Formats: sequence, structure tokens, C-alpha cells
Amino acid sequence: MNALLGRLAQNELAGFILVLARVTPLFLLAPLFSSALIPPRVRGIVAVGLSIGLAPIAMKGQAIPSDGLTLAGLVVQGLLVGGAFALALAVLMAAIESAGALIDVLSGFSYGNLINPLNGESSAIMSRFYSLVGTLIFLVIGGDAWTIRGLGRTFALVPLTRGPRIGPLVAGAEHAFSEIFAAALEIAAPVLVALLITDVAFGVVSRVVPQMNVFAVGFPTKVAVALLVVGASLPFVGNWVSDQLSTSVGAALGALHT
Repeated sequence: MNALLGRLAQNELAGFILVLARVTPLFLLAPLFSSALIPPRVRGIVAVGLSIGLAPIAMKGQAIPSDGLTLAGLVVQGLLVGGAFALALAVLMAAIESAGALIDVLSGFSYGNLINPLNGESSAIMSRFYSLVGTLIFLVIGGDAWTIRGLGRTFALVPLTRGPRIGPLVAGAEHAFSEIFAAALEIAAPVLVALLITDVAFGVVSRVVPQMNVFAVGFPTKVAVALLVVGASLPFVGNWVSDQLSTSVGAALGALHT
């Protein structure tokens, strides 16, 4: 009896370690879960609690190898699966922040940087603003629940004792990275077009009235135009994030499908 209980406890512990390995990248890469606003100790506690909750589902009907070498290989595979899933969500937030960076460059906000509280890095005003808005939208549309459900789905697609196919995983990562700039342009397009029209208008004015100091008038005008169009386009950003979140989760799960 004691030997049987020992084997069961060993199997449960090994399974928990593999689940934790798949959950950990979520708190290193995924939006909101990896936020610098959350202390590392709190993130660690939440990761352990989430792993405890997912372990019975992930281990159902599986016998986890107990030898150290095999278990280490499965841990690496779990980190790879969790990292691929978290990366698909991180790319979504990277596109939003890149859109803000584009607006910063064209509107002149890039001359001053602030510390972004979500990642602890220095960024310009619009990049920081879009990062905060993206995180807020992520919360409002239930992105945290989407993320946890998607992570739970990975255990059905790639069991703990099996590894993912590397080919589709690499192809999915390449596609995700290639879409960052295009997605950033989609988000920032209304503001970029408005700023371009403003620049053209001031170019025409400088030709007609050369004695006018266009730089003195143009900078505050471009800032005002940028703020106005950003405020008007925020509903579009919310719809875009909602659509892209479901697409990103679906694409990540599709790449993990074996």
C-alpha cells in the first residue's frame, strides 16, 4: 500500500512540474500576466495556483515518467508549448505598442520618454498610452479568461507526455512576427493619415506664406490633431483587439495541433 501511495504521489508531483513548466511562460510573455505592475512573487504564487488547478485536467489518464532525464526533456517541451502560446498573445500587445510608437515619431511625442509601468521600460507618450489602453481592453473583453481557457486547451492538443511538432510551431512564430508591423499600421492608420494631411497642408501654407514660422505653429497643431484622432479611433482599436485576440488564440492552438 505504501509503495502504491508513493508511486501515486510521485506521479502527481511529476505531472505538476510539467504543468507548471507550461504555465510559466504565460507569466513571462503574455500581456497582463507578465505585467511589471504585478510583483514577481505574486506572479509565482498565481502560476503555482493555476498549475494546481490545471493539473488534474492535464494528467487525466496519463502516466508521467519518473526518471530524471525523461522528465527534464518533457519540461523543456512544456516550456516550448507554453512559450509558443504566450508568444502569440505577446505579439498582439507588441503590435499595439508599435502603433503608438509610429504615432510618437510622426506627431513629435518621441522627443520625451516616460517609464511604461506595464513593462518597466522607457517609452514615448503614445506608446505608453496605447499599451495601457490595450491592457485595459484586454481586461474588459475577458482576455484573461480567453488566455486561461486557451492554455487549458493546449493540454488536449499536446498531452504532457508528448512534444509539439517543431515545423508548424516555427512557421506560426514566423507568421506572428511578420504581422506585427502590418497590424501596427492598421491600428495607427487613421492617425497617420491625419498627420500626413496636416503635414501637406502646412507645406502648402509655407509656400503661400513663406514668412510664417511653420515649425512654431505646426508642432502644437500636429499634437492636437494626433490627440483628436486617437480619441476618435479608440473604439476601432477596441474592436480590433477583440477580433485579433480570438484570432491569435486560434492560430496558436492551430500551430500546436498534432
